[in-house]
Amino acid sequence: MIPEVAWPAIPDPVAANLLAILTQLDESQWWTAERLARRQLDQFSLLAQHAWQQSPFFRKRFEQVGLDPRQIWTTESFASIPLLTRAELMQQAEQIFCRALPPNHGGTHKVQSSGSTGQMIIVLKTDVTQLFWLALALREHLWHERDFSATLAVIKAITPTQDDPAKAAQLGWGHPATLLFATGPSYSQPLAMNVKQQAAWLARIDPKYLLTYPSNLSALLDLYEKGTPFPHSLRQVRTVGETLHPGLRERCRTLGGIEIVDLYSAQEVGLIALQCPVSGLYHAQSESLLVEVLDDAGQHCKPGEIGRVVITDLHNFATPLIRYEIRDYAEVGPLCPCGRGLPTLSRIMGRRRNMVTLPDGSKHWPLVGAYHYREIADIRQYQAIQHSLQDIEIRLVVAPLTREQETAISALVRQALGYPFRLRFSYFEQELPGTRGGKFEEFISLVS
Repeated sequence: MIPEVAWPAIPDPVAANLLAILTQLDESQWWTAERLARRQLDQFSLLAQHAWQQSPFFRKRFEQVGLDPRQIWTTESFASIPLLTRAELMQQAEQIFCRALPPNHGGTHKVQSSGSTGQMIIVLKTDVTQLFWLALALREHLWHERDFSATLAVIKAITPTQDDPAKAAQLGWGHPATLLFATGPSYSQPLAMNVKQQAAWLARIDPKYLLTYPSNLSALLDLYEKGTPFPHSLRQVRTVGETLHPGLRERCRTLGGIEIVDLYSAQEVGLIALQCPVSGLYHAQSESLLVEVLDDAGQHCKPGEIGRVVITDLHNFATPLIRYEIRDYAEVGPLCPCGRGLPTLSRIMGRRRNMVTLPDGSKHWPLVGAYHYREIADIRQYQAIQHSLQDIEIRLVVAPLTREQETAISALVRQALGYPFRLRFSYFEQELPGTRGGKFEEFISLVS
């Protein structure tokens, strides 16, 4: 904003562009699914022509399957493009990157992601993709009608400590909120901070909103449920980065009517789906991404079916991510009662490596009975690792259990998994490690 013009305010160029996009998003969210899909293909046509001209990888890919990017794209022709795998993105990045950018897309910056496996990928993003991220992030704030004057707390993996009240007030919530609104203070701590210290810190700064990972929230709830004072102003926790266990929502409501708002995102593509303020379903952000959920045969899943998430970033002209298999699984949702035409996801399931494999080769999404663990012992954290078709290791942060307690936990695990696996227990004094990005997975299968 121009500081000397208080009213009517004149936004700076970034804020003006952000307002222009938000105005369009406010209209397009109510379009029909058919109208949204048509405009997605119109935008994809521009991306495809640019990728054919500037990306050696995609020029070859289109030619291999006989596709002319100058065609009028249909759902059928789009679906004939082979999926882009993470391995291809890792190994052929230089061929995927575009040799030149349209002049109005601005500069580029690198985004690195190691995912849950430690396999590093690099994606080039542009000023345009950053602008869309800002617009969607602000849309999420506005959907949930947040009080921008309130205090925000952030606890994430790679987050600097921000604990100075004067600086927290000066910086505010940061972009995108501060581009258009005056905000309250924002405080932050890295995930490495001890959970007891986190709880004391949160009680002191007393935020209305908290942004953190589901696993970290669970650890805080463990303390609060034992009587540790929690911030009396806290009304909403925004969760990111990990699969949200449904039991966390109930625990938050029971504790004090605290609401969880989950965000589905990935570093490569930004915000993928936002939780609806009316239904709780996840709305795909169709103005920015074309999100598909495919079954094993490559067909689009119907509502209630679970499949692979495949994403096309419609505005990244530096690294074309066209039908990129992000390796997440999700359940397709129904039409949303809110009236928005944006497609929905009912649940974000996680990665394929988070599925349990039974001895007959079948896979399903596991529950491990963890909601009842604390009825048996004071278990602070848990993780299940499937090492073979018969063998599962149960890792627990707790003093070693008695034989009777192990027997009770084993019964819960086998009942939840639906098979009498051999179980072995490993005990830890400290918190179990997450991935390089600080994320934590409750179940990991090492069975290929």
